[in-house]
Amino acid sequence: MQWKSRAALLCAAWVVACAATAGNLDAGFERQQPSADAREMAEFVQDTHDAGGRPYLIVDKKAARLFVFEGNGRMLASTPVLLGAEPGDHSVPGVGERAQTGELAPEDRTTPAGRFLTQPGRNLEGEHVIWLDYNAALALHRLRPGRAHQVRAARLEHSQPHERRVSLGCVVVPVAFYVDVIEPLLGSRRGVVYVLPETQSVRDLFVQL
Repeated sequence: MQWKSRAALLCAAWVVACAATAGNLDAGFERQQPSADAREMAEFVQDTHDAGGRPYLIVDKKAARLFVFEGNGRMLASTPVLLGAEPGDHSVPGVGERAQTGELAPEDRTTPAGRFLTQPGRNLEGEHVIWLDYNAALALHRLRPGRAHQVRAARLEHSQPHERRVSLGCVVVPVAFYVDVIEPLLGSRRGVVYVLPETQSVRDLFVQL
């Protein structure tokens, strides 16, 4: 009963927050014509100050798009992203260990939804990344060089979101976007990343957290 009461209060707070900020979002964000899910999340974060003044990012998985905000709610930039090839909102148990060995099955390749407190760091190759969940090997990183670079670069530019579902689970952005936006913003401080779900409603997921 206590959990249900808390969930009900959070749900009510969500409704009030979204109503209070309706029409008051950053003009740059509005011009991006965000989905209803992204708009609802942005309204909630802005009104409740859920990010605690930190920079925050919203990953809209259905649209395969990333929105980057300063702590005051002003949108800095937006970009298409590559996401996990497999639909799903949870990390498969043990995926972090399997990622280290390169033995990921198709069902492992999900981008989990949720609220993540970021941590700048390095991967095994020494590449600078922004960790969302270190234990699950979930990170935000730039498009990597290699045999698949050209193909993935073309996928990033594709107009259809489902064509951008090709990563092992990480959130992948263009190199210039990482260097010019992500690294200066989150390379030496923590932020919050909200990865929106694709198998349940935004409100249901974040009220449960």
